[in-house]
Amino acid sequence: MLILGRIYWFVSWAVIVSIIAVIMLVVLRVAANQADLNPFGWSSLTIRRLTDPFIGPVRRALMGFGVDPKYAPLVTILLVVLVGWFALQLVSTIVNTLGGVIVSLGRGAFVPIIGYVLYGMVSLYILLIFIRIIFSWGMASYSNRVMRLLVNATEPMLGPLRRIVPLVGTFDISPIVAFMILWLLQSAIAATLLRGMPIQFFA
Repeated sequence: MLILGRIYWFVSWAVIVSIIAVIMLVVLRVAANQADLNPFGWSSLTIRRLTDPFIGPVRRALMGFGVDPKYAPLVTILLVVLVGWFALQLVSTIVNTLGGVIVSLGRGAFVPIIGYVLYGMVSLYILLIFIRIIFSWGMASYSNRVMRLLVNATEPMLGPLRRIVPLVGTFDISPIVAFMILWLLQSAIAATLLRGMPIQFFA
């Protein structure tokens, strides 16, 4: 568990440091643009070279939606924070599931092993549905590899729910119903297979 805890701590801090580094670079770029520095100077070229991989795709996406590309730095920061949060949630789910399995094996309790695996899989599925919702807001098409993976993974649940649950105006609430079902399932797993066992080991 000690090694698992150190891995969790290291990965979490690596993600947080990466988020902060990207935000600082984007802020530096905005500040350099506002200061009207020489665009061909070493500092301006370096900042652009480091930030273009993040800001460039966002700018093109905004232009495709007819949104002023001047908002690209702000949207980039928001997306970086969101992706970082997704990464932290994914790491937390995997590490807590492994932690639960290790503790259960140490106690010789085999029923909780099944519980931790199921609980972790449901947590991962909730995260996939949430990421799909965010991607769909960005109008990502099925040709996008990530979106295709998300659709293939979540459609077996969302598809039938979409046929059963009526639209609220033009709003599809099937993901909300899916979240409720999955959260109820997690509660049932925690109350039966994981009774008396901790749900989280690393937070």
